[in-house]
Amino acid sequence: MRQLLAVAAGLVVLAASACSAPTPPRAAAPSATPTGPATLPAPTGPRPVGTTTLYLTDTSRPDPWDLDVDTRELKVTLWYPAKRRDGERAPYMTPKESELLLKGSRVTGAPYDTLSKTRTNAVKDADPAGRGLPLVVLSPGFTKPVSTLTSLAEDLASRGYVVAGIDHTHESYATTFPDGRVAECLACDSDTDPGFGPRVVQGRAADVSFVLDRLPSEWDGSGLIDRSRIAMAGQSIGGAAAMAAMLKDSRVRAGVDMDGTTYARIPKSGFSRPFMFIGAPQHVPGGRDTSWDRDWKRLTGWKRWLVLSDTDHQSFTDLPLLAGALGIRPAPGALSGARSAELTRTYVAAFLDRHLKSRPQPLLEGPSSRSPEVKFCPATCGTP
Repeated sequence: MRQLLAVAAGLVVLAASACSAPTPPRAAAPSATPTGPATLPAPTGPRPVGTTTLYLTDTSRPDPWDLDVDTRELKVTLWYPAKRRDGERAPYMTPKESELLLKGSRVTGAPYDTLSKTRTNAVKDADPAGRGLPLVVLSPGFTKPVSTLTSLAEDLASRGYVVAGIDHTHESYATTFPDGRVAECLACDSDTDPGFGPRVVQGRAADVSFVLDRLPSEWDGSGLIDRSRIAMAGQSIGGAAAMAAMLKDSRVRAGVDMDGTTYARIPKSGFSRPFMFIGAPQHVPGGRDTSWDRDWKRLTGWKRWLVLSDTDHQSFTDLPLLAGALGIRPAPGALSGARSAELTRTYVAAFLDRHLKSRPQPLLEGPSSRSPEVKFCPATCGTP
């Protein structure tokens, strides 16, 4: 179930997740000398970006993973347009979170606190700016914190979105709460159980609905949000959770699944809200993961199915951008971290601009010479 970046005997191996159909690893490449702290790419939008963190407790349901806890605690990271560009940059994660993530992912080529030194672009606790802004919920892959989607979140905020990233407690290697507690991955002990995927996405859908319920009363900047314009995007099982959340909660108007096997079943009558699949070559029609083939037929509204050449499961996260800092050399022929981040940001933003801002997006109408890596399925891609 875990997506692991492993460094063993000087070789880098990407192991795939049962939350997404397995991708055959690329030819292993030798590890390299860590390059020092990474810097996330600058946001492409015109607005300064701020970020803050909320801690919410749902008293209506127990924690699904810790049987001794009768409430569900969540950490929510918000990114948003801000009034100023200057100020303290927000940390990417804490040293302890970095240590647990690298240990859990079996990355041994760099100091364990390396990811805590990653340089972000958002100003910590900056005053929000704007009005009537759409909201995008982000959900990360299994074992990963939502911070691994920071590059996408910062970019969307710079383009005029409020982004709410949810850390689903006990489903990542580390989530830190204000009293210093670090919630580790209890769900990792159950990831081979039958029905695990459906159980996770239903729990995440409940997390999303709870956050949408509480955000107006818990964040002073919530007045910026136009609550009639909400979408969700996620990577791996976070992408699967986007579909599950939309089926559960009509407030989520549009969704993006980034390389995630889907588990929530669409009714035979179909599903008409806009949805976009964007993923690696395992997700071509008839490929290793057939869940998109199944669901594509039941999506009756606006839909797109995009496959990016020379990518893998982690290409839709920050991890390729952090490879140099971790001493990981990209596999031969892999799309660069900078390019995969650029394409992910561009196509996700285009989808959101079309469906939350009603702006025409020619980019989404078919193949582009500017993005030859992007294949529009099922028309322009084939079985690997």
